Amino acid sequence: MSQKPQQAALQKCPSCAEPVESGDLFCGACGHDLSVVPAPPQDHPTLAMTGVAEPGDGPGGTGNPPAHQPAGRPGTDSGGTPLPGHEPERSTGSGVRFDRPAEPDEYPLQAPDPRLAGAAAPADPAQVCVACRAGRVDSDGYCENCGHAQPRERDHVERESGPVAAVSDRGLRHHRNEDAFAVGHTVLPDGTPAAVAIVCDGVSSATRPDEASLAASQVAGDTLLAALPRGTHPQTAMHEAIVAASQAVNALAEEPATAREHAPHQNAPACTIVGAVVTSGLLVVGWVGDSRAYWVPDDRGAPPARLTEDDSWAAQMVAAGLMSEAEAYADERAHAITGWLGADAYELEPHTASFKPDRPGAVVVCTDGLWNYAETAEEMCEAVPPDAAVRPLHSARVLVGHALDGGGHDNVTVAVLPFPAPSQGAGSA
Repeated sequence: MSQKPQQAALQKCPSCAEPVESGDLFCGACGHDLSVVPAPPQDHPTLAMTGVAEPGDGPGGTGNPPAHQPAGRPGTDSGGTPLPGHEPERSTGSGVRFDRPAEPDEYPLQAPDPRLAGAAAPADPAQVCVACRAGRVDSDGYCENCGHAQPRERDHVERESGPVAAVSDRGLRHHRNEDAFAVGHTVLPDGTPAAVAIVCDGVSSATRPDEASLAASQVAGDTLLAALPRGTHPQTAMHEAIVAASQAVNALAEEPATAREHAPHQNAPACTIVGAVVTSGLLVVGWVGDSRAYWVPDDRGAPPARLTEDDSWAAQMVAAGLMSEAEAYADERAHAITGWLGADAYELEPHTASFKPDRPGAVVVCTDGLWNYAETAEEMCEAVPPDAAVRPLHSARVLVGHALDGGGHDNVTVAVLPFPAPSQGAGSA
């Protein structure tokens, strides 16, 4: 049978705490309605998600859950680490507290360390392949997508300085450009102009030939441009420039002993050199190796000339009368050089020569990458544009194109100087 819930007897008035009788409906002291039963205080128990059951917990318990006692239960964070001040004395499993204080809406950010302000500089944008336009270029200069070798800075170089200009190109067969050049212009003590060009060809059978040609051309060019304004005769200055260039190449061979142990049979860095100095009335050339200088007059009715003699096996055969020039240069040993700049050179013998042309023209200073396709003076004259003296940069480009059209089997470098040296301010059109 059903029973109505019985109201608990009140011993004191909940309003004024005065004693009341069990049958009273109102407090005799304050008039409070005693029939209204106050709601029990709300409890916030701590519920253990995992842990050891305690008496009275769960369906098997024999009593009501005990009142909430924060200090009586260990609390942990989401990682299982005991909260500060609640380290358990015994292992009771991990627990989660539901009565944590509310978290703030915003967290204060720590000010950046000024010492590290410049440390996080943005990285350089990745270089994109020039062939596929999609792949990233690695540190070795190859595309990670298609494997294409990327152009190097020295693969094609053009430079103009006053009246003189030069162009250097890697060619179509070599993987790098081992040629180098230097051009410049200055004023002699008497106020007349002078133009300078140096061209070097790295010896491929040596180590670091590209470094050798670059060092030699820079030092030789700087030496000439420093000596000529002091009044040094151009031919003497040329000799000094070649000696200085040789010393610069020799210095490249001064490696630690450990490096030689790993590669004991490698040749020292080496290169050839050819240079020209043009003034208002004098033309001076100097060379070691098989790079050449040619004279090409403006009047194509006048004869052109080759101004240098190769330090090569073919030249020795011709000089000794053992072969004709055609036979010697057709031999596979023709380009074996007998003179070069480098620590393992037999003996340094700089060649210099001076000329006083009686008419205007242009001087072509080049490596064998060009003269292989225009060997004789007449062939070179045909390849040089008629306006070479007034447009030296354009003419150098044309001559490099002539070599590339012929096959481009080698690096090709060409410098063009007008004779006589024009006044300051003149240049290519």
